[in-house]
Amino acid sequence: MTNSTSAPTSAASVQPSFVALLPLFLFLALFIGAGVYFQSQGVDFAFYQLPSVIAILPAIILALIISKQRLNQGIETFISGIGHSNIIAMCLIYLLAGAFASVAKATGGVDATVALGLSLVPSSLLLPGFFVIAAFIATAMGTSMGTIAAVAPIALGVADQAQIDLALMAGAVISGALFGDNLSIISDTTIASTRTQGCEMKDKFRENLIFAIPASIITLVLFTLAGQGQADVAAPDIDFIKVIPYLTILILAVAGLNVFVVLTLGIVLAGVTGLATSDYGVIKFGQDIYAGFSNMQEIFILSMLVGGLAALMQQQGGLAFVSKQIEKLIMRFSKARGDASPRAAELGMAGIVALTNTCVANNTVSIVVTGDIAKELAQKHKVSPKRAASILDIFSCIIQGLIPYGAQALLIASTFSISPVDAISHAWYCLVLALVAVVIVTLRKRH
Repeated sequence: MTNSTSAPTSAASVQPSFVALLPLFLFLALFIGAGVYFQSQGVDFAFYQLPSVIAILPAIILALIISKQRLNQGIETFISGIGHSNIIAMCLIYLLAGAFASVAKATGGVDATVALGLSLVPSSLLLPGFFVIAAFIATAMGTSMGTIAAVAPIALGVADQAQIDLALMAGAVISGALFGDNLSIISDTTIASTRTQGCEMKDKFRENLIFAIPASIITLVLFTLAGQGQADVAAPDIDFIKVIPYLTILILAVAGLNVFVVLTLGIVLAGVTGLATSDYGVIKFGQDIYAGFSNMQEIFILSMLVGGLAALMQQQGGLAFVSKQIEKLIMRFSKARGDASPRAAELGMAGIVALTNTCVANNTVSIVVTGDIAKELAQKHKVSPKRAASILDIFSCIIQGLIPYGAQALLIASTFSISPVDAISHAWYCLVLALVAVVIVTLRKRH
């Protein structure tokens, strides 16, 4: 979403207007309505049948119709929102992250990482072991969906062999996947949250650790206590060289190297690894880079369109209206709790992104949609950008792991042949993270 401090019109300088939010409600109504309809018809991945980039088009048209600007001026506002530096940077990072994930998978990096994880998992700790494997792979790959697709078939076979309840194993894999998706430097949720809030990825990563470390420890204990059966898992041969690209980008990103440089080096290193260790060719390398670009097409286009729609809503007073309502809640909470304004603002951001994600079933989209409002709240109530980015990412991922119509639940449910409700019922990390996050936001001291 556009950066409110440099967008054409600041939300604080326009008259708040509920009417200006109607395009957003139309987008959500179309997207959710289609999902509910297809779900009632028993269609798989019901909430993904109507592409979000199509559902948003009528909303953009409505925003232009109700705009107080002339049509040409309204279109200019829309285009300026699309072309905002945050939106363009976000989209470029999406492309590079997609290319890295595609090349690393094609050159065997995912399989090598899974093999390494299996070799380290004791037979008596399979549930916590798969939580850790999924967590590491998701942190390295930056995608919970890619992680579930890679790990779930192996986890299913192990669960059958060890006679572990399938819903428990599904919960362990989802939990690990969402842990990594939330923490990863190259996750699209991290990209969206840091770009909308204007902070460095390494700073947001370190802030997230405050929440993720205690939540993951508690989750590991829970899965250890819930462990059922054991089996000697024959791990595939480990090709450690193919794991190096993942480890490299993690180290370089946490060290603070520019994300564009990190991802470019990761793509090159993954390609060189494939060229050096197999019959992977230069042409295939180029094709995989392009395939990675293509995999990011929907979120790339949607981010631009949402940026344009946000600029229109901001110019018309829609974002000012939302901010005003949240301000009322914050002031009420602050009066009751004394100096609770920053704390209330953080809880407000959490509530907005959680509610949005419940509606759109996509954690990245929910961050893009709510990013501008969150930044205004952060600036007004002295919440640091890294903390605001962390809150957005954490609570969007929590909801994403707990909705049965989310892509993660649907994918693992189809792999395990269980219901999505069963799959999310054991996504304990998301539940624990929610509790830990609320406690930390509520109790920690502000400076």
